[in-house]
Order: sequence, then C-alpha cells, then structure tokens
Amino acid sequence: MNSIKDRGNMRVDEQKSNKQFLSVHPHLNNISISRVGEEDIDVILPYVIEFRRKLFPMLDANKIPKDLLAFSSVYLSSEAGAFLQARDHQGKLIGVIGMLAYDYRFPYLNIDKRKTVEVARLFVEPAYRRSGLGTALFLHLTQVAKEKGIERLYLHTHPFLTGAYEFWNKLGFQLKDIRDESNFPTIHMELFVDQIA
Repeated sequence: MNSIKDRGNMRVDEQKSNKQFLSVHPHLNNISISRVGEEDIDVILPYVIEFRRKLFPMLDANKIPKDLLAFSSVYLSSEAGAFLQARDHQGKLIGVIGMLAYDYRFPYLNIDKRKTVEVARLFVEPAYRRSGLGTALFLHLTQVAKEKGIERLYLHTHPFLTGAYEFWNKLGFQLKDIRDESNFPTIHMELFVDQIA
C-alpha cells in the first residue's frame, strides 16, 4: 500500500496521444466510440454486469449496484451522467466507460461543491488492453464532461487491479487519499477538467 506514490502532474496531449496509439495499434482505426442511448441498454447493461462479476469475483454477483439498477436515470437522463461504448468494425462491444454525479459518500475526502462526477465502469476487453482503447474512451468522456460544464473528475480504484493506479496517474489524476472501504484498500483520485489539455 505504501508503495503507491503520486508521480507528479503528467498530462496527456489528446491529439498526440491519439496519433501515438493509433500508429502503434492500427486495429483501433476501425473502432467507433459513441454515447449509449436507451436503445443500447439491453446490450450494455448485461455486458457491464458480467464484466464486473469477472473483475470482482469476491463480490456477491446477485447484488447489483445502485447505479446499474437505475442505469437510465443515472447515466442517460441525468444532467451530469454519460455512458460511452466502443465497438469494433463488426459492431462487437469491446469497451465501456461512464460518469455519474458524485454522491459525496466519502466525507473524509473533503470534496468541495464544484460540479463533480465520478468516472466509473471503465471495462476494456482483454484483447484490447494496452492498445490505447482505455485512453481513447477516457478522452472521449472528458469531451462530454467539458460539454456538460463538469469541473472535477473523481474516481477510486484498488491495488489488486494491476496497473490501474498507474494508468489513471498517467492521464493526470492525482492521489487524494488511500483508505480501506468495506475491507478493500481503496485509492481515491481526482482531476480538474480545466487541467486537461
């Protein structure tokens, strides 16, 4: 736990980043990233629930989180919400990411009242990991956040998710706190939207 360190204030140049991963991973040229709509829920929701079950086998698979139970109102019709999907050239779902209004459930974080969302549910198919798809999904989400006037992005991750802290830190997220939540070491991070290039 103590080995996690804030590595400074690294930023991703969107145009440079996109060119970089597209040239290294040409298969991403045929990927489309779009907003999820009501017509997509029947595919997206089971995908997210199953991906979560595989990623967190220690959790009760029968207990669906509140944000997924109210997916439409949390992500699609909420002023602060959004959910994005990535599909390959054949239309196969290969990744997702979402944001929802932050609910201030961690009072010790001392997050002020600036318009804050929680970045959530970044899931990328194993064949596309380390391809730049996760970064592409995040960069598209930041554009939506800017359009919605979001000021701060918050997220939390866990040390057992290999490379997750480093991934978010490279995208500019700064360490805010590390605490145990329900017996899980939890890393809390934030990024101010006006600091995104």
